[in-house]
Amino acid sequence: MASASANVDPSANVDPSANVDPSANVDPSANVDPSATAAQPPDPDVVPFTQDAALPMEAEEVDVLTFFCLVAACLIKAAAYRVVTHVTYLQWLDIHSVFDKQHPKIRVREWSAKELDRLDLIHQMMKVAMHDKLHFAPLEQDKPMTVLDIGTGTGIWAIELGDQYPMAEIIGTDLSPTQSTWVPSNVKFEVDDCEELWTFPQPFDYVHVRYMVAAIRDWPKLVGQAYQHTKPGGWAEFQDFDVDYYSEDGTLAEGSVVDSWVKTWVKAAADSGLDSLPGHKLEGWMRNAGFQNMRVEKFRCPVGPWPKDKHLKALGAWNLVQLDDGLEAITMRVYTSVLRWKPEEVHVLIAKIRQELSNPRVHMMYN
Repeated sequence: MASASANVDPSANVDPSANVDPSANVDPSANVDPSATAAQPPDPDVVPFTQDAALPMEAEEVDVLTFFCLVAACLIKAAAYRVVTHVTYLQWLDIHSVFDKQHPKIRVREWSAKELDRLDLIHQMMKVAMHDKLHFAPLEQDKPMTVLDIGTGTGIWAIELGDQYPMAEIIGTDLSPTQSTWVPSNVKFEVDDCEELWTFPQPFDYVHVRYMVAAIRDWPKLVGQAYQHTKPGGWAEFQDFDVDYYSEDGTLAEGSVVDSWVKTWVKAAADSGLDSLPGHKLEGWMRNAGFQNMRVEKFRCPVGPWPKDKHLKALGAWNLVQLDDGLEAITMRVYTSVLRWKPEEVHVLIAKIRQELSNPRVHMMYN
């Protein structure tokens, strides 16, 4: 996972109504390489694992921390389900899938209760990765400010920020009105498409964009609009992933079930104009848009509770739970709609993927 926060030059004259050039110059390294190998050398910009962190769990070891994380995840899922069953959702046309070239505006299918639960699990996972922080931008708690949360999902991040910053006025936007109506008085939600022209009348003190992997067709345009709608002296923060699984010790073998699955998914997204590797490109996109005072944080996200390090173990446990929840949906969608597999063939593949994902001797991760 990568997080990039930056602010706008206070002396800059930003016009929020200005059009953004979607052909902004982007780092050529942003091209997707679906043929990347599974084993990669360590990234010097990422804090490395300690020696103990890279050791696998013993099969007979009783791991109380992992058990607690998994139980907590189940409790959150159950609580979320009780809430969302009383919410009426916007019924989006279920034509094909998010990988549909013929209907580029229909990017989201009807949100299921299970997927909404998974989004809340991802929120908790990212808080664990960030050591229980909601943001890295230097916000002032006792100062009034306006906040825009793009792709707010269930609205859980905006709601928690509203509780933490009672003097802030927060707007969360998403394609679907899936957010709870039980929100702080300083939080509201709007249905909006962040890839269309933004029409907010005033710029914001803080713009927050998170977990938009494989959902955006024009990242430079999105980042450019965030710049245009951030006040001079204000901050913008992007947090996202690179869906590129690897292991530092070679335990995730090239051509393995998970390695082949990930590369297939990345290629299907790229062929449809969607970027599933945005994390490492965020810094370049923000610089090209005009942001200054960049701060970049990079994290390794283990898949499963195999690390010995307690923090990484907890992060991996949350990651495995959310991935297991979404595995069938994202796999079935790609393999049946794009590759034309039969559903029963996909179910066999999913069983093999789950088996490898849960193997503590395969030390897979992504950034």
